[in-house]
This record gives sequence, C-alpha cells and structure tokens, in this order.
Amino acid sequence: MKKEKIQLEYIIKASTKSLYTSISTPEGLSEWFADEVNVEQGSQEFEFVWNGESQKARVILQKALSFMRFQWEDEDEAEYFEFRIVIDPLTNDIVFVITDFVEPGEKDDAEQLWNLQVETLKKSLGAN
Repeated sequence: MKKEKIQLEYIIKASTKSLYTSISTPEGLSEWFADEVNVEQGSQEFEFVWNGESQKARVILQKALSFMRFQWEDEDEAEYFEFRIVIDPLTNDIVFVITDFVEPGEKDDAEQLWNLQVETLKKSLGAN
C-alpha cells in the first residue's frame, strides 16, 4: 500500500547555521534524531542507530543552510524524508519543515513522534 506524505512545520528560535548543523552532520543528528549517527568521510550514506538497531539512508538532495533530503535504503524512489529551513517572509521566523512518508493509518503516531523529536531538537539548540 502506498505511503502518505506528511509535512509538519515548527518555529525554531535559533540561527539557520546552528539548525543546519543539527540536520546535516552526524553530531547534530545524534543530538535529537537518533541515538547515534555515522557517516564515512566523503560519503553520502548515513547510518542511524536507535536502541542498537541501525538503518541506512543516503542524501539524495541538499542545499547548504537550506535543506537535507534523505532516502531510506530499500525504500520506494518517490519516498524520502526531508528537513528544510524556511525563513517566513512576513515575520522573519525560522520555520523548520519536516516532510515524511508514513503508512496509511499511522499519521497521528508519526506526528507525535516528530513532535517529540523536535522538542529534543529545540532543547539541544537552546531554543525553548
């Protein structure tokens, strides 16, 4: 069954540079997204570890200080997860946009999980 695309937006009170570091480096991602993140020097393949279980994703698109798009190993080519930094043109707020694909019926659970992850991100950035 085809997964459903979701997009979540959060206002983050931090600099775009510090937020980009949190979404693009193993050190930054291990602060809030996974227990451990590994990437070989010069590689576009990230290994994410949760509770001792690892899952690999490769960077399929990125733009410095703007976004990172990953695709899980063995996933449909049209499915990905993306972290995007957008500056609201009216308020100048930094908006953190997460795009993900979830199984039908799992949207609420996925949103709750992302909400918890973003709270951890905000704490790691001192942005609460």
